[in-house]
Amino acid sequence: MYRYVFAGPITPNSVEHSYDFLMKTFMAWLLVFACSPAAIAQQQVQDKPVPRSQPRPSATTVAQWQDRKFGMFIHFGLYSQLGGMWQGQKIDNGYSEQIMANAPIPLSEYAATAKTFNPTKWDPDAVVALAKAAGMKYIVITSKHHDGFNMFHTSQTKYNIVDATPYHRDIVKELADACKRGGIGFGVYYSSIDWHEPGMDHYIEGNGNPLSDAHARFNAAQLQELMSNYGPISEIWFDMGNPTPEQSNLFATTVHKLQPQTMVSGRVWNYQGDFTVMGDNEVPEYGIDEPWQTPASIFNETWGYRSWQERDNLQCKIQENILRLVQVVSRGGNYILNIGPEGDGSIVPYEAEVLRGIGAWLKPNGEAIYGTKASPFPALGFGYATMKNDTIYLFVKTIPPDGVLRLPHAGHTAWGTAEVLASGRALKINRDENSASVQVPVGSLEGTLPVIKLTFRGEVVIDKPLPIYDAGPIVLDEKSAEKFYSYNGRGYESPKTLYKMRWAVRTGCASMTFHTNGEGEVALVSNGSSRRVMLKDGSTEEIVIGGDETLEITPPEPFLKGTPLPLKIQAIDLSPQPCPR
Repeated sequence: MYRYVFAGPITPNSVEHSYDFLMKTFMAWLLVFACSPAAIAQQQVQDKPVPRSQPRPSATTVAQWQDRKFGMFIHFGLYSQLGGMWQGQKIDNGYSEQIMANAPIPLSEYAATAKTFNPTKWDPDAVVALAKAAGMKYIVITSKHHDGFNMFHTSQTKYNIVDATPYHRDIVKELADACKRGGIGFGVYYSSIDWHEPGMDHYIEGNGNPLSDAHARFNAAQLQELMSNYGPISEIWFDMGNPTPEQSNLFATTVHKLQPQTMVSGRVWNYQGDFTVMGDNEVPEYGIDEPWQTPASIFNETWGYRSWQERDNLQCKIQENILRLVQVVSRGGNYILNIGPEGDGSIVPYEAEVLRGIGAWLKPNGEAIYGTKASPFPALGFGYATMKNDTIYLFVKTIPPDGVLRLPHAGHTAWGTAEVLASGRALKINRDENSASVQVPVGSLEGTLPVIKLTFRGEVVIDKPLPIYDAGPIVLDEKSAEKFYSYNGRGYESPKTLYKMRWAVRTGCASMTFHTNGEGEVALVSNGSSRRVMLKDGSTEEIVIGGDETLEITPPEPFLKGTPLPLKIQAIDLSPQPCPR
């Protein structure tokens, strides 16, 4: 557990301020401070309701999914045997798994490549062994990409790995069985668009294709096959398209009716997913208050195999992905890292070595990753942090010149021991009234992002010193607000939706004057309660904050994912007022 408290007022010239002045001022002001999204209890956005006959994953399933932290993505299909080449030319104007559209290749010519697709070097048990060596806890493979070719045996079309190729075996089934043997989670990727089936899709920029009703029914039939014939599916990774809300609901409920505990990705769109998906290779600079995942590829330029891809500086690539893993996990997310097998089914040796390098780092440091929560600190100058039970893990990216790792405003935490996680070497924790720090002797930390393990008793207490304002209103502006967004709305290119703004405040009473662009009804949440208010530019409201609280503005509660704030709040002027007697 951890909590934020206020360290007490700091005055510009404290020796010149009398006790009476301090006491009067103390009762009449509020102030913002920046804090971690997970730091304070909050009003939660709700998923769209579903009938009891259509259950969603349980809280236990969601927590287990969040605890995995690191998984393997596999982009494998007809495009793999082309390797980013067509008619002797490099196709470099997009991801290689979309070469059919990027070259472009006529549909009949692209489909004909299935006659020579024979991945005899595909070894699903070796793939599972590689994932486990990398420290990955689950695998997600492309069952069908945008080109419409199916890597599983579907009865909806003959355009699949069993019926259309000399391989005649179900790749998805083979991997599902291998994951079961290896004791690792199994999931599938499914593109909602299809460039092959007659009357369905063709390439448009951004792949934001609307779906016909016939196309939606086709997808639902394939989802029924995937959920029925391949054992437990830990997650299904939808991608692209621009379905209607009804179509997104059809896809999600088709999955949940057959496998209620399968986690549906947010790219099913229209806020119907069980977890939020960031953009490709996107590491957010802030926390997100729902389950989320960053999808990343070893090469930002492609997900599918590219024969002419530059593969250099192996150690740098290993370090790059360790850093991204730590950044994502320290902000509360999961990291899924992609490989692209060659057309014969073999794993690119360079990619295998990247994964083994990450696994070598995780072997001594994994306890700082798996099953952890987001960092309790807003920011750390030297690196990142995670938290689990009575332990905080510090990931040291840069050792300060004086060798002191400072933990701002954490001096009142009951710290226990400190040690280097990999070696067990004991370190010294220093503390004063305001902060704590760890002294790092020269030579005690080695390698990529070394981890320090800190124990504590009770709660992590992070104090926030607050200045006292002498006079005039205090302004809560848009810049100082902590903002919360819903993702995965109407397609990949749709903007994120701002649904909540939050400021942290201190005991006091005030009159609020709102400066807005537009008008609308919102919920004003403070002092543990919520009330509906109609706001427009110049609106005023009275507020009483009891104790260290947060001030939040959301849509009227209860609100669902994708509900935006109905107006733009530019600033709030807070004028101190006498508290009611």
